[in-house]
Amino acid sequence: MNRRQLVLTLAVAPFASAAHKPSKYFVYVGTYTGPQSKGVYSYRFDSHTSELDPMGLAAEVINPSWVTIHPNHKFLYAVSELGNNGKENGAVTAFAVDPKTGALTRLNSVSSVGGGACHVVVDKTGHTLLVANYGAGSVAAIPLAADGRLADPPVLIQHKGSSVDPRRQRGPHAHGVFLSADNRYLFVPDLGLDQVMQYRLDAAKASIAPNDPPFAKVPPGSGPRHFAFHPKGKYAYVINEMKSTVTAFSYDAAQGSLSEMQNISTLPKDFSGEDNSAEIEVDAKGRFLYASNRGHDSITVFAIAKNGRLALVENLPTQGKAPRSFRIDPTGTYLFAANQDTGSIVQLRIDAKTGRLTATGKKVELYKPVCIQFLPMQQ
Repeated sequence: MNRRQLVLTLAVAPFASAAHKPSKYFVYVGTYTGPQSKGVYSYRFDSHTSELDPMGLAAEVINPSWVTIHPNHKFLYAVSELGNNGKENGAVTAFAVDPKTGALTRLNSVSSVGGGACHVVVDKTGHTLLVANYGAGSVAAIPLAADGRLADPPVLIQHKGSSVDPRRQRGPHAHGVFLSADNRYLFVPDLGLDQVMQYRLDAAKASIAPNDPPFAKVPPGSGPRHFAFHPKGKYAYVINEMKSTVTAFSYDAAQGSLSEMQNISTLPKDFSGEDNSAEIEVDAKGRFLYASNRGHDSITVFAIAKNGRLALVENLPTQGKAPRSFRIDPTGTYLFAANQDTGSIVQLRIDAKTGRLTATGKKVELYKPVCIQFLPMQQ
């Protein structure tokens, strides 16, 4: 076993050491803050009872539109989405997680080195935090200290260019940061460029550099937003916000490169309103892909063929407006849809055989929920 393999083994040890999946989880929800919201909220989720029980405000932070959890489960990081108007930088804040209570304790906060920080992830070794700045159209790599704190100096790469829509694509808009399974490559969908940027990651040095080729294209005017790998590693998918489509790619894991295979709509053929698709996730077995639509206000279910191509299964309403994000729980039984504009998190049950969704009738109220993350509880 080489050093890279050893580091990755240690990084995933909290998951691999368990004989079976935990049944109880802390759930952290990022919000857009305002009169009725102050930051990150927490819940307890019991997969046996399917109950999502509110715990209250976990951390006060401005506009935590995305949160992520360190591979060792000891730390949580939240962006502050500020500066989409170009007048200020966004920020990232580190928190320590109490393993027994789920409580968050603030460690420190640093600039995201660009406006509109909107998405964040920690690499699998736990050495580097990566953040996408939507407003500035840039991506930053920030070193992490052993105690979970954010360190300096960051590495910043500024995207350049534009695409065909004169209103929304006059400049770059990096919308997310997504890692390959082997931790060697980083993929950054840029809505303003109609490109998925491809980077090589050196986690030990907290640095990134353009890959060769440096990007994969999507059809003009698509507006790529979020990205998901197939668990077998041969395919990847990007949801396109502006055209409400999913682009399917074949993936060369050795080279870290994408090749377009298919573009498919997330909307019913008879829908004629405005929509901005948002979130995407592949189930753990690689049989189904889920995508959210803001405007049609639904979750689209696709079946994934053996060759990675998609076929529509259904569109199911989320019982609210603007499902900006959703998350499949770690047991694969439920999908939780965060309806930003109606202030609700709605629970949908997943049929393991067909992938179809059924509303359970359960939901919690929360002002402008926009991101959901699960953390196993110590049992």
